[in-house]
Amino acid sequence: MINLILFGPPGSGKGTQATKLIEKYGLLHISTGDLFRYEMGNNTPLGLEAKSFMEKGELVPDTVTIGMLKNKVDANPDVSGYIFDGFPRTVPQAEALDLLLQEKGHAISALIALHVDDEEIVKRILTRGVSSGRADDNDEAIIRKRINVYKSETSQVFDFYDKTGKSKSINGIGSIDEIFENISGLIDALSIAENN
Repeated sequence: MINLILFGPPGSGKGTQATKLIEKYGLLHISTGDLFRYEMGNNTPLGLEAKSFMEKGELVPDTVTIGMLKNKVDANPDVSGYIFDGFPRTVPQAEALDLLLQEKGHAISALIALHVDDEEIVKRILTRGVSSGRADDNDEAIIRKRINVYKSETSQVFDFYDKTGKSKSINGIGSIDEIFENISGLIDALSIAENN
């Protein structure tokens, strides 16, 4: 089973690459944004709990987010692996994810970080902003703030998995297919190693 954390700042191409990886490897894409929308949209107990925190302008506790992840994993036991996107963002979340997978007899295979320099990200998001209609895609100051939040919060998660040799960095600049080939090469090497 291949379990990947897809990592990278906003605009690094995670969504594009996740779509291609799902197609090639039959993985289930788990995006925390999608989970929140589903749970809250369906007024599940966890969705209502999340909503109560968000309405007060508070961060949703990790226990709630992990609960949503657990529901999604439990509902899809027969997939060949998972791509976690937008999670974990902190070391406690990484530890909780490891524990969740451990209970199922699985582990994270690799954290794959798409490395793209700040100027390229700003350029990509401003370009995306022309068609996305998202206000935060059109404001350079907000874009730079999002990049800085990513760096300060999530670099520790990269280091956490790096201690066990699971963090891999891929150049996120190039054609979509070139980047995909690099990621696929990494995954294929992992699959061979896991099966030996």
